[in-house]
Amino acid sequence: MTVVDEIGRSKYVSLTTYRKDGTGVATPVWHAVNGGELFVVSDAEAWKVKRIRNNSHVVVTVCGVRGKIAPGAPSAQGTARLLDEADTETGRTLLARKYVLSRMGNWLTKTLHLRRRPVIGIAVTF
Repeated sequence: MTVVDEIGRSKYVSLTTYRKDGTGVATPVWHAVNGGELFVVSDAEAWKVKRIRNNSHVVVTVCGVRGKIAPGAPSAQGTARLLDEADTETGRTLLARKYVLSRMGNWLTKTLHLRRRPVIGIAVTF
């Protein structure tokens, strides 16, 4: 099994993005792998999105729900790109297939006609 396969099977990954000064900032996120790319959906105004706009280099590491990385956890470096609206919806669909809570949140938002904050998809190529 490759590192990308191990990352794809995990529940959470730590997405490390880099500040302008080179300092890494790790964030635990939900993810889905499709066609060799890892998809993440985030608030459009999140700091990780701003950091990706400045520096597309990222590191993805398998982690726990709170972001704790176990010794020897699979890790891969990649290049991130921000997605347009159509590709973001594809990413949301992939996440909804993998995570029940995502499906429930999407259903509640539609049913109760709640306003959603703008989101943006992130695709990581290894």
